[in-house]
Parts: sequence; C-alpha cells; structure tokens
Amino acid sequence: MARRPLTSRPLDLVYFSFFLMHTFATIVVDLQAVYPPHLVPSAMKGIVDYYLTTYNDPLIGGVMGFFGSAKAESFNWFHTFVVMEAFFQLPVFLLGMRGLYKDSRAIYVLLLVYASSAATTTLPCLTTILYTPVTSVASTDPSSISINPTQRLGLLASYVPFLIVPLLMTIDMGFRVLGLVRAGSAAAEREKRK
Repeated sequence: MARRPLTSRPLDLVYFSFFLMHTFATIVVDLQAVYPPHLVPSAMKGIVDYYLTTYNDPLIGGVMGFFGSAKAESFNWFHTFVVMEAFFQLPVFLLGMRGLYKDSRAIYVLLLVYASSAATTTLPCLTTILYTPVTSVASTDPSSISINPTQRLGLLASYVPFLIVPLLMTIDMGFRVLGLVRAGSAAAEREKRK
C-alpha cells in the first residue's frame, strides 16, 4: 500500500503535531525535574521560572521543589509520572511521529497503549489543579499552595488538551486496531476455506 501524505490524514496530522509539541515541552520543561540541576541551561531554567511565576503550577512547582522540599515530597507520585514521561512517553513521541509520517499501521498498538496511559495519568493532574485552593493572592506560606482564578484557567487550558488528545487517540487507535484484527481474522477464515 502506498504511503498517503500526512496532510491527507487529519487525525494523524493532529497526533503528529501533538507529539512534536509535546517532545519540546517534555525536553525543555517537564524533564527538568529529573535532570541534574547543574546540566540545565539557564535559558531552560528561565522558561520554568517564568511559567511558575505566571501560573503557580502546583504540579511542576511541587515536583521541582519550587514550594519547598517538604512540599516536593508530597509530589512523589507526579515525579513518577515525569520519569514515565522520560522513559516511555518521549520515545513513543519519536516513534509515533516516524510511524505516522510513514503511514505505518504497525504503530497503532503502541499509540493505543501510550494514549490510554497518558489519559490515565493526566486525570489526577487535572484533579490536583481543580482541588488546588483558589485565592485572590497567591499564598506566601511555602507549605500552602494556592492559585488565583486566572492561573487556574491558564493551567486548565494547558493541561486539558493533554487529556482530550490522548482520549481521542485511544478511541481512534482502538478502532483502527480492531479493524486490523477483523481484517486479519477474515483473511484467516478465507485461507481456511481454500
């Protein structure tokens, strides 16, 4: 079967773009939580500082110790998600972009696994944001994290797509894999009848 151009496959183009953007965000922002601090360039640190100053993200700030080391310990669960992002998701982004670009059906199962995992791990992140106290002024107490309504809206705008796109991908790839399984089963049945 001839490769169809990526631009002729709208959902694949969305997934490819999502992986491309997510690769950048993962390497530049998220993985700073696991990089040795002395290896992080000041420009990358500046991006995270700006982001945390603007949005007071309880997750990124918590895991990076922005709110103090005592708070960082309460985000061990999120640190685990960041490690998964480094060792599972980042390779999937690269393999996924390659497979989608090449119009390879072989990538569907891996994308299904990734998407269901990503949607599952994003949900507790959104829950954390929704349950973070909203105050008119950010708390100056390092043991207490709060956000203002504008910050909550900005955080939701930045996290919700990381739930929606993987949910869409889970459903889409599930149906694609099902179609391949049905086609394979039908071919096996035809072969038996010969």
